[in-house]
Amino acid sequence: MTDRPTPGTDQPHDLIGIGIGPFNLSLAALAHDVRHPDTPRAPLTAAFYDQRPAFHWHPGLLLDGATLQVPFLADLVTLADPTSPWTFLNYSRTLGRLYPFYFAERFHIQRAEYDAYCRWVTQQLPGLHFGHHVDAVRWIPERALFEVDFTQLDPDGETRTPGRAHARHIALGIGTAPHVPEPLRPLAAAEDIPVIHSGDYLDHRERLLRAEHITVIGSGQSGAEIFLDLLRARPHGHERLHWLARTPAFAPMEYSKLGLEHFTPDYTRYFHGLAEETRDHLVTRQWQLHKGIDTDTISAIHDELYRRTLHGGWPDATLTPGVRVRTAGRLGTTRIELHLEHIEQGTRSRHTTDAVVLATGYRERPLDTLLDGIAPHIRRDGAGRPRVDLHHRLELDPAITGNIYVQNAERHTHGVGAPDLGLAAHRSATILNHLTGTTPYPLPDRTAFTTFGLTPHPAVPQQTSPRAPLHQTT
Repeated sequence: MTDRPTPGTDQPHDLIGIGIGPFNLSLAALAHDVRHPDTPRAPLTAAFYDQRPAFHWHPGLLLDGATLQVPFLADLVTLADPTSPWTFLNYSRTLGRLYPFYFAERFHIQRAEYDAYCRWVTQQLPGLHFGHHVDAVRWIPERALFEVDFTQLDPDGETRTPGRAHARHIALGIGTAPHVPEPLRPLAAAEDIPVIHSGDYLDHRERLLRAEHITVIGSGQSGAEIFLDLLRARPHGHERLHWLARTPAFAPMEYSKLGLEHFTPDYTRYFHGLAEETRDHLVTRQWQLHKGIDTDTISAIHDELYRRTLHGGWPDATLTPGVRVRTAGRLGTTRIELHLEHIEQGTRSRHTTDAVVLATGYRERPLDTLLDGIAPHIRRDGAGRPRVDLHHRLELDPAITGNIYVQNAERHTHGVGAPDLGLAAHRSATILNHLTGTTPYPLPDRTAFTTFGLTPHPAVPQQTSPRAPLHQTT
C-alpha cells in the first residue's frame, strides 16, 4: 500500500472518500489521473480512508472456482477509460499472466482473481489510508469545507492516534452490512451455536461440516454456492442438508442480453425519473435481476444431486422455496428450532437443525450515524430516505455548498444497478465529471438498445460546476 501523510488543516483535499471497497477504489483509480480544472498541471487532490488494515473483498465467500457474475470488463475503470493503467488487463500484463488469461478464454473471472486484482491496485495507488476509522463528518461554514475526524488504528484494530482532514467534497462508499433476519439475531449473536452469515462462511466451514444437520437459508447466488459446497463435502446418503428460501423458486438469474440492459446508465436515468412509489414497487419485483442464481451453479447442483441417485434412492437433501422463518430458538443446548411458514400454502411447521448458514444478503449501512451533524440538512423522500440526484450526490440544503456523493447507497433512487460492479466505472466518471465541472471522462449518450418508456432516451446529465468550486481558497 502506498500511503501519504495526512495533510494539515491548511491543505484541504478536493475530495475525501470514506470507505475503500470496489466502488470508492474505482473512484480513487479514475481520480488519480484527473487534472485540476483551474491549474491543469496540478492533480486533483484526494484521500480515501478505510478502517480495515488492507483491502479484502468478501473473503468469506471466495470459494474455489466461484466466479463473478459480471464480465472482467466490469473492473474498476475499463468501462470509463480502457486506457487506464488500473485495468484488469494491465494487471494481468504486469503479472505476466496476459497470455494465460488469453488462452483461458474466460469472460467471467474468479472472485479470488478479482480480489487479488483490487488488492494490486491498492498497493500501487497513492492516497489510500487503511487502518483509519472515520469518526465524524461536519460542515464548517466559515471555511466552506467538510471536516473529517478519524482515528488511526494499530494492526490489531486498537486505537492509536486521532487525526483530522478537510475536503471540499466527500464520497461515501461505506458499503453494506450483513443482513440477519430479526428472528435469528439472538442466535447469530451467540458464540456457542453455529448460526453463521454467508459472509463468514469460509471462516466457519470446518465447524459447519462437523454438524450433523445443516440448514442454508437464502436462494441467491451465495446460498446456492454454499449449498453446493456443503453437498459435495457430505457423504452419499448422509447429506443431512436443508435449503430454504423465501422466493417462490430457486430461480435463475435474468441473464438475457436485453434483460441485462437494466444495468445500463440508460435504465438508471429512466428509473431515477419515475415516481417514488413506482420505483419502490419495481425494486421488489426485479429480484431475479440481481438475486437469482447463475445457470451454471443451478446445473452443478442438479448434476450433483442426480449423481447421488445412480444406485437408487434419493440424497438426504431437501430444497424448499416459498418459506419464511417466523421465529427461531434453541432446542436443548446445541440444537436450533426454526418455526416456518409456507407463504403460498399458509401452512406452518417446525424444523430442527444443528447449524444454520444465513445467505440472506446485505443491507445498505445507514448514513445518518456518520453524518450526524449534517443529517438535518439532507433532503429526504416520503419514506425518510436520502434523496440522491443523477450525479449520485445527496440533495442538501443550500447552506452546505460542498457535495456529498454516495456509492451503493441509492438503490431506492437509481435501481438495481446501484450495487452492480458493471456500473462502478460509469458512476465514478459521473462523479468526477460533476466534481470538476469538466469532462475528464466523456460518457456515452446511449448505452442500451431498449428505449425505457415512451419518451426518448434521457439525456446524459450536464456537467455543471460543483456546489463548492475547486479553486476556492481558505
